[in-house]
Amino acid sequence: MVKTPQHDTPQAPEGGIKGILEWLALAHGRTTPEDAEELLRNALYLRDAPVSTAQRIKLLDLLYVHTEGIVRLELQQLKELSLPIPRKTRQRMKRLLELLETLTQDYFNTLAILFDPDDTTATHTPQTALRRAILSIAWQIRIYHLISAPPRQGLWQQLHAAFRTARRLEIDQQAGPRDTPSIQRLYTNTLLIGIAQPASFSSGELEFINTLVEQSNCEISPDKQVIEPVGSTFWIDPDRDFPAHALVRRTPGNDIEPLYFSCAEMAQHVATVRQTLGSGKSPEVLALPNFASTPSGQGVLRRLEKLWGQPAKRKFPRRRQSHRTRLCSGLDTLHRLLGDGECTEEFSEWMVTNESPDGFALMHMTGNTTQLKVGDLVAMQILDEQNQRNDAWLLCMLRWAISENPEHVEIGLQLLASRAIPTKIAYSDNPAAGAADALILPETPPLRTTQSLVAPPGFLKENTRGIVALVEQGNLSIREIQTSQLDEQTGSLEIFSIRPENEDE
Repeated sequence: MVKTPQHDTPQAPEGGIKGILEWLALAHGRTTPEDAEELLRNALYLRDAPVSTAQRIKLLDLLYVHTEGIVRLELQQLKELSLPIPRKTRQRMKRLLELLETLTQDYFNTLAILFDPDDTTATHTPQTALRRAILSIAWQIRIYHLISAPPRQGLWQQLHAAFRTARRLEIDQQAGPRDTPSIQRLYTNTLLIGIAQPASFSSGELEFINTLVEQSNCEISPDKQVIEPVGSTFWIDPDRDFPAHALVRRTPGNDIEPLYFSCAEMAQHVATVRQTLGSGKSPEVLALPNFASTPSGQGVLRRLEKLWGQPAKRKFPRRRQSHRTRLCSGLDTLHRLLGDGECTEEFSEWMVTNESPDGFALMHMTGNTTQLKVGDLVAMQILDEQNQRNDAWLLCMLRWAISENPEHVEIGLQLLASRAIPTKIAYSDNPAAGAADALILPETPPLRTTQSLVAPPGFLKENTRGIVALVEQGNLSIREIQTSQLDEQTGSLEIFSIRPENEDE
């Protein structure tokens, strides 16, 4: 089991245990974030307080219930954050994470008391203690994801240990109170979100994924045997501090005893949800938020189908680099930048830390980053050793972002094209729909054998004819094009494969 977190010895609340009870009585029904510090102080005092086992567990439960209310409020407030995370928010989350870490360890500690044959005063059950420990761990992981920070060391190992203990006690599949999810379901829900590459989604998208996972009826049961189909199978090492790995990307070593689970059913569920929404059904019918039917929500569903059902192998090795670049983001901004060379947005400077033929990892150096969003279009300009600018702009998509502290931001970019042509698009048979800024990306064989069109979300659809593209490249030209398949979809853009209007399929 993971070691107890180290904290400064707390001062006893005024009045000792009586003070804790009085504070809880005054705070009953209140869910202000400021209470987290007081809850932590009370929890640390209770850990070593001279009280009976029954009283200790009762007080721990009262502290947990109050903490739960604060956590649920904070999760709602973390839905829309920009990078880097504000220092005030990060400090508030640090205190809440310390509180959850303390409660987790204290519930683990109660297990020893519950199995003490000489103690007949305990009214708790191992299932209650393990459920609350796992929920506290799951909340920590979720908060770390929302603030774009990696989970603390030992957290995944704690989660695996809690599930393994529940399975050993044969209580992992028992339903919780009032028919709430079992310990196994709480555990696998957290695994599902962990393998969905959380750093590649915005905080709002992550909350949608969490809702989608909790609302599904798919049951995942970790097993010692490999589960077919192998393409959608993942595995965990219960003794290691890591989330699950896709079997197609990494195989377990011979020195461990992995647990395997399949995400095929969950991937199929996501596909069904997307198709149902695509047929015109309301998200309410599926007990999902309205976000599910937005372009951003549809993009999340498309990606989850692949992440859970067909996780991809890494295509290229990474090469370490150390050269500087400038970034500019946003479809409208890049349309102006590539058209007349003007950019109304402040450039930011970054250091490329590694790259491969299909993308880059960058570390922030200077400039504003609040405008950057996961899923947005980004133009990257490479600087030479004297920081002289190259005229070329590489077109990329911002795939993931991590911010461990307010002064540090790292991002990953997927390379889309080495150049782009700014254009205006409109429907030839529907002038009332207006026009939109877009970018045409050239073919890049063998990865992309046709041209692509980057457009605002929701403006175009798949397999649509009668699109007029006004291109100013030297001379003004008008092209008639049609879209085929939708290749990428986020809350900021959609990328379609296109071909000339008169070209046969």
